[in-house]
Amino acid sequence: MAQTYEPTDRRPLASRELKIWQRFTTVLAARNVSPNLISILGMIAGIAAGIALYATSRVDGWQQRILELAGAAGIQLRLLANMLDGMVAIARQRASPLGELYNELPDRVSDIAIIVGAGYAAGGSPTLGYWAACIAVVTAYVRAVGKAAGVSSLFLGPMAKPHRMFTLTVVCLLMFGLPSRWQPDWTDRHLGLFSVALAIIIVGGCITTFRRVAAIVRHLQKPA
Repeated sequence: MAQTYEPTDRRPLASRELKIWQRFTTVLAARNVSPNLISILGMIAGIAAGIALYATSRVDGWQQRILELAGAAGIQLRLLANMLDGMVAIARQRASPLGELYNELPDRVSDIAIIVGAGYAAGGSPTLGYWAACIAVVTAYVRAVGKAAGVSSLFLGPMAKPHRMFTLTVVCLLMFGLPSRWQPDWTDRHLGLFSVALAIIIVGGCITTFRRVAAIVRHLQKPA
């Protein structure tokens, strides 16, 4: 049974205030588009982005560049869906009992697909990709633990979801636009910009996890 939607833990996003997305939200809500469907579409965009990134190591030339651009577009569509699902739920003032599940699980699938895809991309490292994906899931898990413990708005960085996706989007666009001779290619394993991005995500994710755990500990140690 649907119920009135009263969000208590929303990631602060300046883009929610843009008129274009507010109007788009109004249109979607007026047409009774399900927030859960938007979440699923965001996951599909994330998986597609991961596949595009993976495929960049299987082609070269203009085909590789088109796939890198497609990866950037898929990442941004995933983030757009992540924003719109909550905005539509609020606009409709209705929430499904499964809304929280649809909000979280597709996000984790998208994170893993995109980050692992970046690990297999041209200039990436599968090992770094898997480690970065694990760290991304851990940061989300710690936030969920914090929320269960009563810590709201636990979106601390430096490598929260928007930061991870921004980092990978920038690399996609650099790979798309830079001449081949300007793109770094280190070691006999041909590590490049995607490897750098994944290393940043790993280090930043560890810092993020530590900061979130510290915030939870401080909350739990507060005098009753």
